Amino acid sequence: MNLKHGLIGTVAALAVLQPVAHAAEEWPARSVRMIIPFPPGGSNDIIGRMMGMQLSERLGRPVVIDNRAGAGGNLGIEIAARSNTDGYTLLIISAAYAFAPSMYQKLPYDPVKSFVHVAKIGNGPNVVSVFPGLPVKTAKELIALAKAKPGQINFASAGVGSSVHLASELFKSMAAIDIVHIPFKGGFPAMVDVIAGNSQIVIGTVVQALPQIKAGKLRALGVASKRRLAALPDVPTIDESGLPGYEASNWWGMMYPVGTPRRIVDRIDKELASILTLPEVTKRFAADGAEPDHMTGADFAKFIAVETAKWTRVVKEAGIKPQ
Repeated sequence: MNLKHGLIGTVAALAVLQPVAHAAEEWPARSVRMIIPFPPGGSNDIIGRMMGMQLSERLGRPVVIDNRAGAGGNLGIEIAARSNTDGYTLLIISAAYAFAPSMYQKLPYDPVKSFVHVAKIGNGPNVVSVFPGLPVKTAKELIALAKAKPGQINFASAGVGSSVHLASELFKSMAAIDIVHIPFKGGFPAMVDVIAGNSQIVIGTVVQALPQIKAGKLRALGVASKRRLAALPDVPTIDESGLPGYEASNWWGMMYPVGTPRRIVDRIDKELASILTLPEVTKRFAADGAEPDHMTGADFAKFIAVETAKWTRVVKEAGIKPQ
């Protein structure tokens, strides 16, 4: 009788374990959510949707974009940090992630411990653009105008602590000018405000601004990189245009909530590494004024630590107050 009960127990245990193992082998069994902590139209959204489309094809399941804007990206990041660790919630981050520790006195997540780093995706230099009606064509002319009209020229940003904000504050600090910050909930609304002429300056990624520059809705004064870009060959660097040494770029990467199974993290990293070598993807990056730059999770974590230290110095030197 005991032997019989023992055999029945063993069979029952195997019956329970088999579906669990089977389910683990079949990930993903449903759609994957990708949280983008900024609104549609910004560089995070553009890059995220491009990666999402490619991942959908490779995973055989839809990657559903979930824009969760607010608090300089921290709202969406918090939602991701509190999500299930089953591999069905990805988070795309940008340089704003490295700004947050110095910009906010208390974060609703731990920037080091709340996430496992999946991979870095790419880099995107910023471009200093202005309302076309502003009578300036170079950074030197913009600085001169701002000095002649202190406190009368506005710069729009994607929100306090965003990459657009800090890139603008760095420009303001290095140029020693008095321009007024107008924050929005995302890079695209900020850009729209400059196109309308309500604000006069926006320093966003080329990825986001390029269509508006080509359409003549924004005037590009210079790219904030060490060299000119193939996407804007006639636009000088800001260093050439009148502010020597100015450089500010955005970057993008993917994270999972800590506790996500390693095999799933590694699978996404592997897929991203492959996606970033595809000719159509590298061509799209180049056309948008950006470049793919794959880093594995460990290297990406080190990169973020260096970036965080760098921008912490910028925040202090520019006199930006933590929120």
